[in-house]
Amino acid sequence: MLQPLRKILVVQHVPHEPLGTLDRLLRHHKIRIKFVNFSRTPDAVPDIAGYDAVIVLGGPMNVDEGHLHPHLLTEMRLLEAALRANLPILGICLGAQLLAHVLGARVGRNRSQELGWHEVRLTAAGRGDQALHHLGDGKQVFHWHGDMFAIPESAVLLAESDLCAHQAFRYGAHAYGLQFHLEADEPVIDRWLRVYQADLAAAEGLEAGQRIHLATRTHLPPMRALGDAVFADLLRAFGWQDRVSPVQLGHRMTVPIPRLD
Repeated sequence: MLQPLRKILVVQHVPHEPLGTLDRLLRHHKIRIKFVNFSRTPDAVPDIAGYDAVIVLGGPMNVDEGHLHPHLLTEMRLLEAALRANLPILGICLGAQLLAHVLGARVGRNRSQELGWHEVRLTAAGRGDQALHHLGDGKQVFHWHGDMFAIPESAVLLAESDLCAHQAFRYGAHAYGLQFHLEADEPVIDRWLRVYQADLAAAEGLEAGQRIHLATRTHLPPMRALGDAVFADLLRAFGWQDRVSPVQLGHRMTVPIPRLD
């Protein structure tokens, strides 16, 4: 008998990239949240035992920087374990890139950085997806990335944009990678405009922060409603989807996780 979603492990990389609006939604559904914050405890080794799903958030580091951030290797092991146990997974930005990498896909520099508000469009598969279908014919959503994941073998491309061909994918029934930030709220966006001010100015000019700030007034309210709809359906799928056995899933893993020792 399937059990409802009760406890989620959330992996956070830096304090200024939190759960955002997802925090409110999870608590509304009385889902317990256990945070592993690698900026506070870089040597933590989380275990999936006792959890019903895993969320891996964004961060400024890159997938190939395990030599600088050893916790990235820990996260790859965690994601591999979650996939083998067929736990629902949501990877956001860096989290999506780590999920794609563990599934054997290349992650590297996109042809340009995608910062601020840009439209995301669904593919045919995305229009039929249980959660992403809310994006409809295209919506303005918030982005902050310079890398892009390839689509893993056996995964499905769900969304794209003009600047980034791969915006979202689904692997199996309930492992999702989202390159964009539906969870971002106004405090999060304002903080990023301060923390990443130098990087933004170097990429798009000194006025870019003000442009994004003004665009946020227009685009944030509809994105908040969109995010609530997408994440509610995602959580519903996470709590009640049938799960294939670990044996069925195991043969799809194509990349061994690097050893930490």
